[in-house]
Amino acid sequence: MQQDRQVSQHERRIARRYMIELGGSLAIYVALMAPSMLWGDALPDGALKTAVAVAPMGGFLLMIWAIARQVQRMDEYVRRQLLETIGIAAAITAGATFTYGFLETAGYPRLSMFTVWGVMGTSWAAVCAARCLMAKR
Repeated sequence: MQQDRQVSQHERRIARRYMIELGGSLAIYVALMAPSMLWGDALPDGALKTAVAVAPMGGFLLMIWAIARQVQRMDEYVRRQLLETIGIAAAITAGATFTYGFLETAGYPRLSMFTVWGVMGTSWAAVCAARCLMAKR
């Protein structure tokens, strides 16, 4: 019983550190996104406009750093499950986006690349839900 309590305290500490790191990177992302959205279009074409447009990616890179650190801190089994789930979701996303790409050549409307994130997130959630249901059997 005591060991379970220690594990949960350790996991809480790791989760807290992750939330601080991810929250900080999200705050930086939002802080860089605001000027990009407000003033980016008004700038003349050139290096400054490009730099302002991609400035939020600095916060995004910090998010990748926070996520990578969290994955490193995970238990091996949980890490393996997570990476398998992401791999399956990526394969589903690739299949869906390739299929729609072929449909675009048949006259279907073009979709923004941002749509891929929605497909990836939905695929990831569906794979997680399916794995949870299978684990309960």
